[in-house]
Amino acid sequence: MMDIEELTENFELLDNWEDRYRYIIELGEQLEPLPEEFRAGEWKVKGCQSQVWLVPQKRDGKIYFSGDSDAMIVKGLIAITLMIYSGKTAAEIKAVDVETVFGRLKLQEHLSPSRRNGLLAMTDKIKFYAGIL
Repeated sequence: MMDIEELTENFELLDNWEDRYRYIIELGEQLEPLPEEFRAGEWKVKGCQSQVWLVPQKRDGKIYFSGDSDAMIVKGLIAITLMIYSGKTAAEIKAVDVETVFGRLKLQEHLSPSRRNGLLAMTDKIKFYAGIL
């Protein structure tokens, strides 16, 4: 999985937001399929207009996430969110300034209010998991 620096560089190479949306969708298509048993209420992210599931797994002191959505762009946003948070310790997850990262990608200004809210709901859920794992 690429890191956020590489993602930012890739975003900057794209000329317009239509191309960036296409790229976001491609990132979502690269997510590992989420097993059906995780498409349950327990793993669902509340506050998202689309269906979104996030599943944490702790290994060797780090938390890894898998996720999925029923919406193509949201699935890509999940992929970006996982690049930011997956494979970090709970302390590292809590220390991430996600607003700055999203700002560098200019996501906040190019997403609809409902997608922005959903993105923030995902990051809140990840930080919740970091607090309990």
